Amino acid sequence: MNRKIFPVLVVLALSLSACSLHVSLPVTVKTGPTVTDSINVPLPSGTTGSVDLTIDFGAGTLNLHPGASSLVSGTATYNVPDFKPEVTNSGSTVRIEQGNWRLNGIPDLSNIKNEWDLSLGKAPMDLTIEAGAYHAEYEFGGLSLTNLSISDGASDAKLNFASPNLSQMSLLSYDTGASNVSLTGLGNADFASLVFKSGAGNYTLDFSGSLQRDGSVNIETGVSNMTLVIPSGIPVQLTVTGGLSNVTYDSGWTKSGDVYTQAGSGPQLTIVVEIGAGNLTLTR
Repeated sequence: MNRKIFPVLVVLALSLSACSLHVSLPVTVKTGPTVTDSINVPLPSGTTGSVDLTIDFGAGTLNLHPGASSLVSGTATYNVPDFKPEVTNSGSTVRIEQGNWRLNGIPDLSNIKNEWDLSLGKAPMDLTIEAGAYHAEYEFGGLSLTNLSISDGASDAKLNFASPNLSQMSLLSYDTGASNVSLTGLGNADFASLVFKSGAGNYTLDFSGSLQRDGSVNIETGVSNMTLVIPSGIPVQLTVTGGLSNVTYDSGWTKSGDVYTQAGSGPQLTIVVEIGAGNLTLTR
């Protein structure tokens, strides 16, 4: 993980210093003994609606999955004292964030350890994840997500709904930089609207699962490889806009200008893809 993150931070630091033609040398981040903290956040008392849960994470590895009997439970393992997680509560709003460490110059991350492994409970929640350059694995099947918003930098992330979401989700939003991201089991997310924005990278959106209602999908991506996996039998209307993109599609799709349709029955997906000079693949 650290070898993947370091080149990204080098590019960031060089771009910020380009105007003065000054290049910073790697800064040694002071590490200490490896510590594992337990995290246990109870469900806020008196909560009648959804809990607003925000997870603010920087560099490292973040794993989220169901299984908590409380709102959140798990561990944080780190060897930089400033990575110690902090939990704040205000009514039905809960925030878990990665200490007060801030980026100064180009850090040498070769010896840094920062890993969170957290279980989430089944209480209805609006979940927001704010992250930097990191590796993430998210399993959200069987939770009760009413909204889901993820914003990250240069990431390597996998998100899955292995089983149906227990609440109707109004909005699923994912905003990422130059990354490798896959979202699978999206048919189980039960979203009304999905918005995906990205820079250059490799991205897969897989709509497998049990689609319960009509959904709208808006995708904006740069020079990237974008793959949409849509099972046969789901009615789809997909419009492609943007630059010089190459679109490939399986049999079963009908093309008319920039509009691609797939016949089916039941809930429908209406998808708009705005893509730069990249590749769009429609498959099953």
